[in-house]
Amino acid sequence: MGERMKAGALQERAGTHWLAVAAAVLCGVAVASNVGKVSIMISALREDFGLSLVEAGWLSSAINVLAVSAAVVFGFSADRIGGLRLCLAGIGFGLAGGAASLLAASFPLLLAARVVEGAGYMAVAVSAPILLSAASRPDDRRFVLGVWAAYMPGGIGLVMIAAPLLQGVGGWRAIWWFAIALLAAGGASVWLQRRHYGFPGTSGANEGAFAVVREVMRQPLAWTLGLLFATWALQHFTLIVWLPTFLREQRGLDMAWVAALSCVMVLANVPGNVIGGALLRRGVARGKLLVLGSGLSGLCMYAAFSPGLPDAVRYLACVAVSFVGGLIPSSILSASTVIARTPRQIGTFQGLSMQIANLGQLLGPPLIAALVAGRGSWEAAAALPVGAAALGTVLGMAAWRMERGYGGPPRP
Repeated sequence: MGERMKAGALQERAGTHWLAVAAAVLCGVAVASNVGKVSIMISALREDFGLSLVEAGWLSSAINVLAVSAAVVFGFSADRIGGLRLCLAGIGFGLAGGAASLLAASFPLLLAARVVEGAGYMAVAVSAPILLSAASRPDDRRFVLGVWAAYMPGGIGLVMIAAPLLQGVGGWRAIWWFAIALLAAGGASVWLQRRHYGFPGTSGANEGAFAVVREVMRQPLAWTLGLLFATWALQHFTLIVWLPTFLREQRGLDMAWVAALSCVMVLANVPGNVIGGALLRRGVARGKLLVLGSGLSGLCMYAAFSPGLPDAVRYLACVAVSFVGGLIPSSILSASTVIARTPRQIGTFQGLSMQIANLGQLLGPPLIAALVAGRGSWEAAAALPVGAAALGTVLGMAAWRMERGYGGPPRP
């Protein structure tokens, strides 16, 4: 026990290793670029492969297949084999999927490559928070995990910025090469910082493998937060996937304008995440932020799909959805400090929350596409994201009450 306390004290004095934090975040940004590259290139892919609107929706969502079916397994693997190993394996899967996409000659092969990319995305998504927690001292951990929550909009926004510049060079394949370069840079960075990713004095020898899973999965708060995450993912990815298509096909904007407007919308989520992390650090209850983020995003989503409003107002509503919704992932992903009793439980919690959340990410785009195709207008699809926001508000209230039962003030 004395040696463990001494190791913890040494880490406290050493402070947060910010380069190691940046390297882990870069891995997240890299796999997020894989998530977002299809949405910005969806028109080009439809032309090259002759895809229908619904097929394009499934292509975008295919990266989430493993997240929906096996994220807890990925999280459990991270707890068993270590965050660093799984993160590097995820980078490898992402590189393999990207290379396979470049060689694909048909829709089924492209879809299969997308699933491989999904394995990489999921591996990094559940393992990087372990690396971030290990590399940061306790006082900085809440802020670091709040910043981590911005990895998804950061990566998607980055690929949207690059799209107009690279499309003229090599079409959609140039964007795929860009994502491959990001993955390689992320993998190299975490490898160079690998000495900072260990928890001092923690062996986990006295904690059975399945006891780790049971401890996390028997907590109602973990399931509630996961379901709330799903409602937010459905809303956000509805905008991420279909706003570029709407601007391009319904409003006739050129690629530069589509990329710029879509990028602003996505990146608005980043300051929302950071603000959420800062408010949590100041002691604002997590439930308050979840209710506020869900309620406001629902109102803004309704405005975004309202045909009676000017296009400028509808677009600003999309930006507002992204911004206020940033309170949701920062609040949920940082909840590992409440749910996980030991470092070995972090990956399991991240996996559980991601698996549930990705139901919304997987089903949102094709459901929206089906509603639009069936009813003939984008406005007809508003009930889906607005209803998801209303459910998220109710779940936020429930999470608020549950967290009070953990004793003391809510712990960010």
